[in-house]
Amino acid sequence: MTDSAKRRIVLAAIATTSLLVAAVLAYDIARFAPAPRVAGLITVTGSTSPGPGSSANSLELSVFDQPRPLPEIRFQDDQGLDLTLAGFRGRVVLLNIWATWCVPCRQEMPALDRLEARLGGKDFLVIALSIDRKGVDAVRDFYREVGVEKLAIYLDTSGKGSRALAIPGVPTTLLIDQEGREVARKMGAAEWNGPEMVSLIERTIRGESAGKAAESR
Repeated sequence: MTDSAKRRIVLAAIATTSLLVAAVLAYDIARFAPAPRVAGLITVTGSTSPGPGSSANSLELSVFDQPRPLPEIRFQDDQGLDLTLAGFRGRVVLLNIWATWCVPCRQEMPALDRLEARLGGKDFLVIALSIDRKGVDAVRDFYREVGVEKLAIYLDTSGKGSRALAIPGVPTTLLIDQEGREVARKMGAAEWNGPEMVSLIERTIRGESAGKAAESR
C-alpha cells in the first residue's frame, strides 16, 4: 500500500471519529437542555355544536410553565390607526384571533364580550382581532348581529399577525401578561367569562404564576 493511500485511510478515520464525537455531544446537549413545557391544562366550558340542543363539552387551555416571548405584530383599529401588541403592555391582554365566517367564533363572541364587560379596564383588555379581508364593515355588522357591546374592533386583514403567532386556525386565543409574553393558549371556542378563566386572568393581573396555578390543580 502506498503512503498516499495510507494517509487517505487515516484522514477518513479521523473524519469519521470527529463526526461520531459531534453526534454524541449534540445528543447530550439535547438530552440535558431544558425545554419549554406546558405546566398544566385548565378546563373551560364550551360548545362545539350550535343551537339550543347543543351539548357542552370540556375544552382545555394550555398554560405554559414559563411565559413565552411573542413576535411583534401589527394591526389596525376601526379608524385605521396602526397598532402593535407592544402598545398594550402594562395590561393583561386576551388576544382572540377570529373571523366572521367562523361558526365557533360566532358562538364564543358573546362570552368574550361579557368578559370585557366584567374585567375590562386599566388592567385588562380583550383584543378580538379579526382576520376578515372584507374589513371593518363586515366586523361591525357581525357585532351588531350577535349583540356585542363592549368589544372594540381590531383588524388584521393581511393575516400576517396570525401567521407570525403560528395560529393554526380560528378561533385561537392567547393570554398575554403585562410584559407582552404569552401565558396560555387555547384553540377552539370556550365560555371565556367562566370562573376558571376569570380566576386565571385575575391571577395574571396580580402577577402570580399561571403555570404554578395550573400545576397545583
